[in-house]
Amino acid sequence: MPSGAADRPEQVLADYAPLPIRPPRVEAVRREDGSILIRQHHALPDPWPSIPALLIDRARRYPDRALLAKRRREADGSLGDWATLTYGDALERARRIASALLRRDIGPDVSVMVLSGPSADHLVLSFAAQMARVPYVPVSPNFSLLGDFARLRHAAALCRPKVLFADDADAFADAIAAIRTPDMLVLASSAAADESIVTIDRLLTEVVDEAAVAVSIAAITPDTHAKTIFTSGSTGRPKAVIQTQRMLTGIIQQHDALYYHDDEKDDGAAYMSWLTWSHVGANNVLVGDVLNDGATFYVDDGRPIPGQFGETIRNLHEIHPREFGSAPVFFAHLASAMEADSRLRDGFFSRLRYLAYATAGLSQDVFDRLQRLAVQATGRRIPIVSKYGTTETQGTLLTCWPIEHIGALGLPFPGVTIKLAPVGTRYEIRVKGNTVTPGYLRDPEATAAALDEEGFYRTGDAGVLTDPEDPAQGVSFDGRISENFKLGSGTWVSVGSLRIDLIEALAPLVHDLVITGENRDYLGALVWLREDEARALQSRAGQGAIADHLLAAVRTHNASAGGSSRRIARLLVLELPPQGDEVADKGYINQREVLRRRAEAVERLYSRPDDAVLVA
Repeated sequence: MPSGAADRPEQVLADYAPLPIRPPRVEAVRREDGSILIRQHHALPDPWPSIPALLIDRARRYPDRALLAKRRREADGSLGDWATLTYGDALERARRIASALLRRDIGPDVSVMVLSGPSADHLVLSFAAQMARVPYVPVSPNFSLLGDFARLRHAAALCRPKVLFADDADAFADAIAAIRTPDMLVLASSAAADESIVTIDRLLTEVVDEAAVAVSIAAITPDTHAKTIFTSGSTGRPKAVIQTQRMLTGIIQQHDALYYHDDEKDDGAAYMSWLTWSHVGANNVLVGDVLNDGATFYVDDGRPIPGQFGETIRNLHEIHPREFGSAPVFFAHLASAMEADSRLRDGFFSRLRYLAYATAGLSQDVFDRLQRLAVQATGRRIPIVSKYGTTETQGTLLTCWPIEHIGALGLPFPGVTIKLAPVGTRYEIRVKGNTVTPGYLRDPEATAAALDEEGFYRTGDAGVLTDPEDPAQGVSFDGRISENFKLGSGTWVSVGSLRIDLIEALAPLVHDLVITGENRDYLGALVWLREDEARALQSRAGQGAIADHLLAAVRTHNASAGGSSRRIARLLVLELPPQGDEVADKGYINQREVLRRRAEAVERLYSRPDDAVLVA
């Protein structure tokens, strides 16, 4: 619809675009121990034998269709046109590399470790490792480019890599040297200063043993260890989460059971994402959807941070996905960009069926802005759904309806059972099903601790029934149990829900924040401002306008907050943006890491009120 739709009365434009998700079929059981079991009864289709089997099928159907597209890096460092990898080429290259792995007797007790981010060679290597039944390990580039490599060494000690890949070996030279062993095959996309590093193209010239590859693929079982994906380490050292073929194909079963599919397999759908492949959201869920739909994965080299989002805007001017999911931090940047660029807005919503956010709470301010933009572009609101999952469980909960307000997590995917288990005065979300990990690699104690007496995985997140009388309304988020703390008075503070409410109260000026106050007399917050909004406010109303806005907003919040566990006494505005591990790869703020790194700012907040916005 042309952008002139913005002139139509908004009350006429309140309808939603159709949401291609089946309505709920819910069973809920309340048990005598106080726990609540929730599941959905949509029938699961038969699973694919393995991800390599799915790749083979799609390559036969769509040999010339682009599987992955990524912009070329030019000699001057700029990004040029899209370079594509077709389904047929991906299969051929994966078979050749799988043959090379099998010839070297690289097997299931070791691994293929990838240090760099999304690329065609990275994707092909992941398929090849699965074909050869060698666990593939995509580690966060933060492990390889930041710090002293302690986490990278920890990952290598657990996974025992015999193959190491980095797209640019020179850029990752220090990380490679930190974990390289004499018998390790080190691969790169391009020639490196170290002549012992082998290029992917050189490996592809080796003679292929087609029979050995076919035998290996046929030997894959649902329990074959396909990948190892590390947790972020926000609550300790990163844990190596085993990902089986059952889990990967289970994601596709769940989605086929729950989502309506149209004829896009014949036309080719487009997915685009900036998210790292060291997490399950992009590596397992999105790659699985791309393969299943015969779609194209467009790698976005932009990032939702100042100075890097321009690349994302450039890409979204060209690529218009039917479905789009990302972290909330992304949507905050996208809303601002679309408000300033009607062509970007209209193109983004032109084919879009729904938006999905995950990994952290979206603010109501951003939610409402996205809906206004959708109405301006199309005349209808866009369905926005919430997804929830962990590295250990993949996608777990989904709202099967367009949400009106933030906070809802929804209902379990088919094939998954949710248990709300009483823990003190709250309920912990626990998960059992075909997409849940069998455990942590070489860590039986952590595996045992992660499962309750019935085999449900303990997420560490708290949830509540959205409507206590009607479990079919699903689960809402109630904070992360491990982030909660006590004030000096002994009063517990539920950090997750308070953080979301406070961001909303401070909208639209505050981008993100962390809550302070453990063992203190009162609560405070360290906040980051949205640069554009702060600059505009200051330009309109003068130097003191920002402090005045924050003071008024927090006082309004406190007026209805209740007791000391919800009232904010002081704010401190941080000028230095989140750095390194303060931001997880998925885009959310790591509360504990910020408090650890910014201990001096916390002390300033409590000991030097002249530096803070003093509220009470």
